[in-house]
Amino acid sequence: MTKTYEPIASRRVAFLGLGVMGGPMAGHLARAGHQVTVYNRTAAKAQAWAQEYGGQAAATPREAAAGAEFVFACVGNDDDLRSVVLGADGAFAGMAPGAIFVDHTTASAEVARELAAAATAAGLQFVDAPVSGGQAGAVNGLLTVMCGGDAAAFAAMQPVAMAFSRAVTLVGKSGAGQLAKMVNQICIAGLVQGLSEAIAFGQKAGLDMKQVLDVIGKGAAQSWQMDNRGKTMVDDQFEFGFAVDWMRKDLGLVLDEARRNGARLPVTALVDQFYGDVQKMGGNRWDTSSLIRRLK
Repeated sequence: MTKTYEPIASRRVAFLGLGVMGGPMAGHLARAGHQVTVYNRTAAKAQAWAQEYGGQAAATPREAAAGAEFVFACVGNDDDLRSVVLGADGAFAGMAPGAIFVDHTTASAEVARELAAAATAAGLQFVDAPVSGGQAGAVNGLLTVMCGGDAAAFAAMQPVAMAFSRAVTLVGKSGAGQLAKMVNQICIAGLVQGLSEAIAFGQKAGLDMKQVLDVIGKGAAQSWQMDNRGKTMVDDQFEFGFAVDWMRKDLGLVLDEARRNGARLPVTALVDQFYGDVQKMGGNRWDTSSLIRRLK
């Protein structure tokens, strides 16, 4: 599909982390007319991105962030995030006073608050902004972004982030974006397990499950997972999508936070164990819908 970009003034931006999510997201910023400098731990990937999109590649996060009004990041986990933000070669060391760091990593609420405090101390601004929509959402520029932070910083970054998003919403103070992403993953975990059990049950009962999904998909059972994963689950296809390893990382963040805030998550904890079973089956990089493999 072709993304339509809202016309806004070209801004100087940096993007740190060019994985399956970050690469396309940075690409949309460039296509929307922004001046983009990228950094990636594997320098060859940054050079290849720059050749494709016409931006610049930098050797360190600090160099990428120099002169940028907005620095976006999408890396692996808390430690990866700290490594590109802090220290002599980190982005904060290169950012001008008042510049805004926008973190799209799915990380802990704790690291979001930690880095927001560090940003304030350095005269910078920080928005935690994890995304939902998976690789397809990144490629098509249709991500949903949940943000935590200062309202003024959010208002400044929101129109820029719309280059790769369908919705960018402030849900609270620093850390609230990460907490909202945890809510998102809790919903997905329980839903995918329910869909897995339903399809496996229907197959055991001898039903044409693609037809059944078409029928019940017009009623109260309808969901994004059913629409986009139901038929591939019937076909036992999982070599795409949001990897089980990533989901387990996310659910680990959820369960850690639940231990801190006292929330009871019996189903989420159980589904996390089920994903552990899928990993033992060799499904580390299978899509999250591969939960059904445990039932066959």
